[in-house]
Amino acid sequence: MAATPPAPGVGALAVVTLSDSFGELWPLLADELGVALVARGADEPALPADSIAVVIAAGGAEAEVGALIERLGPRGDAPLLVAGASLSHRLAAQVLAAGASDYFALPDDRDALRGALRTALERRRAAYDRAALATLEGQAHTFREIVGASPALRATLERAARTLAFADATVLITGETGTGKELLARALHYGGRRATAPFVELNCAALPVTLLESELFGHERGAFTDAKTAKPGLFEVASGGTLFLDEIDSLAVELQSKLLRALDQKEVRRLGATASRVIDVRIIAATNADLTRSVQSRQFREDLFYRLNVVTLELPPLRARGDDVLLLAEHFLHRFCAQYAIPEPSLSPETRRALQTHPWPGNIRELRNVVERTLLLSPPGEFRLEGFTIASPAPGGTDLPFPSTLAELQRAAAQAMLDLTGGNRSEAARRLGVSRSRLQRLLRGSGDALEDEDAP
Repeated sequence: MAATPPAPGVGALAVVTLSDSFGELWPLLADELGVALVARGADEPALPADSIAVVIAAGGAEAEVGALIERLGPRGDAPLLVAGASLSHRLAAQVLAAGASDYFALPDDRDALRGALRTALERRRAAYDRAALATLEGQAHTFREIVGASPALRATLERAARTLAFADATVLITGETGTGKELLARALHYGGRRATAPFVELNCAALPVTLLESELFGHERGAFTDAKTAKPGLFEVASGGTLFLDEIDSLAVELQSKLLRALDQKEVRRLGATASRVIDVRIIAATNADLTRSVQSRQFREDLFYRLNVVTLELPPLRARGDDVLLLAEHFLHRFCAQYAIPEPSLSPETRRALQTHPWPGNIRELRNVVERTLLLSPPGEFRLEGFTIASPAPGGTDLPFPSTLAELQRAAAQAMLDLTGGNRSEAARRLGVSRSRLQRLLRGSGDALEDEDAP
């Protein structure tokens, strides 16, 4: 029997014939759908891998359907439809029990069959669209797109990369506001096997408790006053993919127990429902708070904390990332110049020094905003920072006081490094190559502060 090759990227309508009844119908339906027709006989039931649907044409041979279904090869997610001539409800039940998705008695059910095929085609196209979107998103949200070369950032990204093979593991991302927690969450999602499924995000601080519960778990019609229709929750929307819960520390205590139950039992129950629904969702949570303190103060459930804290990834603040500030500034400068079609200016030494010494309390988000605003407000071809103190170098190319005693120079160097790291004593000590206790003595102006503590 002649077969038309499947249309690339769309799929084909596969028909396995037990009877030639209604044989003229299949080319017509394939043309209506805009897909290829692949016909097989009952003795050669191997199916194309990209079938949008498989139809068993059984007009007058309905009794043979069950045995044929057993011989059919894999059909992926394509629905299996049976088209017969009998109007017997008992026969239809037997066909469904044998594994068919639906039974249509022709010619009466011709429109219903057409509708089922259109639904199957729409699902296949939606799957292709999701796959294409996942590819684009994966290219945009990879670890390579996270700009920075500082040891602190690289250590976090290397740790994150080791989790890609474990697409079910719960991840907790910590870090100050604006450090890129959502970007890292997307990189984890699109770098793993769940990439073609949805990435759904929710800010737990953005909604009141009553709305947040419905948003997470969904509701049935009539569950509350304004519930005029049923609505799936984000757990269901994210099925097969990732649910990113930002600012998880803001989740109300009464919802923390429901979240814990959903994670443990892998099922959720809509508001107003009597039955639970099985879920397959990976959770990535993020917070800028110290959850350990929240647990101690009983604002966050200890059992939920341990359930979320399977893998912890801490994103360092921008002030602790050294020259990453300049790498990011140049990255944003290049992006915005291309976006606004304006010449790309260079960063003067004074501007670079100002960017490096600013504490960046808003982290990367603040830097991005500063670069965009400065670029738009500066004269063409220039980049003039406003509201930043640009330090002038002292004699000898340093901001340290000169001339001064050695102790004064040591103390000034330690204080300058502490200012550069935004008050982060651990990072300042690391950059100076000394211990925290040695840094403390430096700040006090102790003359032996730079001596090797381990020296005899």
